[in-house]
Amino acid sequence: MERVYNFSAGPAAIAQSVLEKAGGELACYRDKGMSVMEMSHRTPMFEEILAETTAIFKDLMGVPEGYDVLLLQGGATQQFSAVPLNLCTGSGKADYVDSGNFAHLAAKEAKRYGTIRIAASSREDNYTYVPDEDQISWSEDADYAHITTNNTIYGTRYRKLPRAGNTPIVADMSSNILSEPYDVSKFGVIYAGAQKNIGPAGLCVVIVRHDLLGRASPLCPKLLNWEDQQKNDSMVNTPNTFGIYMAKLGLEWLRDLGGLPAIYEQNKTKAALLYDFLDNSRLFKGTAQKEYRSLTNVTFVTGDKDADQAFVKHAAAQGLVNLKGHRNVGGMRASIYNAMPVEGVRKLVDEMKMFELRG
Repeated sequence: MERVYNFSAGPAAIAQSVLEKAGGELACYRDKGMSVMEMSHRTPMFEEILAETTAIFKDLMGVPEGYDVLLLQGGATQQFSAVPLNLCTGSGKADYVDSGNFAHLAAKEAKRYGTIRIAASSREDNYTYVPDEDQISWSEDADYAHITTNNTIYGTRYRKLPRAGNTPIVADMSSNILSEPYDVSKFGVIYAGAQKNIGPAGLCVVIVRHDLLGRASPLCPKLLNWEDQQKNDSMVNTPNTFGIYMAKLGLEWLRDLGGLPAIYEQNKTKAALLYDFLDNSRLFKGTAQKEYRSLTNVTFVTGDKDADQAFVKHAAAQGLVNLKGHRNVGGMRASIYNAMPVEGVRKLVDEMKMFELRG
């Protein structure tokens, strides 16, 4: 069977060359005589994989001196708890911008551990935009300010990042990390699940500024304590060894493409193809406000639920799968992360044109 174009929001598509390389090394990694899945994390052979993964990631992201990179388990959702447990220990207060479903869930979880204030929200407008800086009211005594840079479900993103004065900004970048450039020095902490632009599910990358380590609550479990993980090279317990290896392959693929500048240009091309069609279509319409549209998650509808379902079925028959929108919003969603080739988006647009003409 031929491979399909997988528009899933996550776990998402992985580059075919990455999968093929992993397949070739599955039973025997290089000259080690065993699979990565069999390796002890305490051996030099795995420590080399871990070090290479971290180094390539730092280079791609442009991580400056004064920051550590952690490769942890539990995905981004586990960091919804880890963030307040590590940081909400000064005033015990934190600000959150509620710009989408995962931003909302992050704030809800943080309320277990501190006094959480919603500094701005687009929830009442069905998250069709992200609040601009002039709409955000930051507290003066917050331990940190939390934002979500891309809204996976509703298809929005920050075009311009808000500033929070001297308060460190914590960003969930799960759905657009390594898809467009960011100045890491503008953040105190960045975290992201790997399953969209880096590798398979189950791995979470955390970038944390040195001065924010050592602030954890006494109640913080050691697996969630960033300082403990930093001191133990992300190995307080057995890490997701195979997930880290797969991330390394994905990062190598991205590096060899030309790194972040190259993939950013490709992602802009893909998004423009799809949005240009939506803006001129008689049937399909984008749902996010234009000035906040995501590069990685394109949401759209026909205006008729039956027609939406019919198109999803039609597309799947043509090898374009996982286009059904999130259950919270319906419609369609095309997640066009780094591993989605331009050809996949062109084929999607062609099928949308054909479906529109038929209707």
